Amino acid sequence: MKYSTKISECPKCGGTEFGKGKHSGYGVIYPVNKMSFGSDFEYIICTDCGFLIEGYVKKPEKFKGTL
Repeated sequence: MKYSTKISECPKCGGTEFGKGKHSGYGVIYPVNKMSFGSDFEYIICTDCGFLIEGYVKKPEKFKGTL
């Protein structure tokens, strides 16, 4: 997945260096009312203060038709 948001500065500390991390294992998000293995989370993180700038599910297509 390509992200379109251009991040230039952390809104919390003003830092300008960022990294990407993932939350998986027991932290997987599952669709409501649908049989699926779910999806990992991915985050854009400020590497100066640790603030989570943005968060995404890695496989958003698994959540289609759940509303």
